[in-house]
Amino acid sequence: MIDRNLPPVPRLGRHPSRWRLAGTPVVTVMLGSMLTILPVIAQSPAMPPFGLLILLAWRLLRPELWRAWVGLPLGLFDDMMSGQPIGSAMFLWTVMLIGIDAIEHRLVWRSYRQDWLIATMAIIFCLAGGVFFARITGGGPVKLLLVAPQMLWTILLFPFVVRQCARIDRWRVMA
Repeated sequence: MIDRNLPPVPRLGRHPSRWRLAGTPVVTVMLGSMLTILPVIAQSPAMPPFGLLILLAWRLLRPELWRAWVGLPLGLFDDMMSGQPIGSAMFLWTVMLIGIDAIEHRLVWRSYRQDWLIATMAIIFCLAGGVFFARITGGGPVKLLLVAPQMLWTILLFPFVVRQCARIDRWRVMA
C-alpha cells in the first residue's frame, strides 16, 4: 500500500551507489574467472579465459575505471580459480594493463578495430605467457600450437564480451 502523505522520490538527480559503481566491474571479472571451475572435460585448452576477456573489455570500454595495479588482486584470484601457477596471471595481467596504458597515451583516438587489435595482442600475450609459466613450473611439455584454437576462440569472442560489459555498464551507471 502506498502512503500518500510521503513526498514522491525524484528520479532525476539520483546517483547510483558507490558499491554499484566500483564493485560491479570487479565482481564481473571475478565471476568470469570463476567460470574455469565448471566441469568441462577437454583434451586441450578449449575454454576461453573469461576473466581476462572481461578485464580487457572493462579496461578498453572504461579506461578511467582502473589503474594498472588492479591486475595484481584480480590476477591472484584468477590464478587461484584456474589452477595456474600463483603469480602468472598477476604478472601477465599487470604487464598487459601497463602496455595498454602506454598504447593509449600514444593514440589520439581509438576505433573499434583498434580496440580489437589491442585486445588481440593482449590475449596472445597472456595466453602465451600462461603457457610459458606452466612450462617453467613443471607443467609438462605444453606446445603453443595446442593453445592456438583457444587463442582464436578468445579473440573471436571478444566483441560479444565487450557488448555484454557495455550492457552491464549501462545498468551500473543508471540511477
